[in-house]
Amino acid sequence: MSNARANPGPLGLMGFGLTTVLLNIHNAGFFELDDAILAMGLFYGGIAQLIAGRMEFAARNTFAATAFTSYGLFWLSLVYIVVAGNVESLTVGTDAGFMGWYLFVWGVFTLVMFFGTLRKSRALRVVFASLAGLFFLLAAGEWSGSDAVTRIAGFEGILCGASAVYLAAAELLNETYGRTVLPVGEVALGGLPPLEPTVPHPMEGLLFGNGD
Repeated sequence: MSNARANPGPLGLMGFGLTTVLLNIHNAGFFELDDAILAMGLFYGGIAQLIAGRMEFAARNTFAATAFTSYGLFWLSLVYIVVAGNVESLTVGTDAGFMGWYLFVWGVFTLVMFFGTLRKSRALRVVFASLAGLFFLLAAGEWSGSDAVTRIAGFEGILCGASAVYLAAAELLNETYGRTVLPVGEVALGGLPPLEPTVPHPMEGLLFGNGD
């Protein structure tokens, strides 16, 4: 039986992208934070990305597995912070200044991941560059207490989420039609050494199954 697996990229990117757009419509000041955004953060931004991350681990795609799993857990942690902040028995509270550090360290992580996109498509670079900028802007908004900075971050976040949705659509449609429907700016790797093949982990069969 074939060991070919479906590409989890569109699922993970769409889960991230749509949730990011919705949250940043709120950050831009258009709507209050409500259950629709929290539900998206829990189920599509969170759980869907964890599923995609698990599939990427099975495919031994370290970059995508790390990205999808990490951002899936980010969304789950963010939803917890918001919900727990309204239930006294669940939390000790989150200081605005420390919330800034929470967002800042995610920005640092995203910046590291951005350097990993330099061997990948230009569209993916846009996603990670804009996401790093979004985290740093949101952190600055928390530290300064400035609604204006947070609104600017909101507009930047809408663009970030839209870029992820575009890349998800491109991967999905290009694979479906077997040709380039939406360009992503593939990078020619001339002059760069080839990536070393990944050695399968001895526990892989127990963790992921044999693909039959």
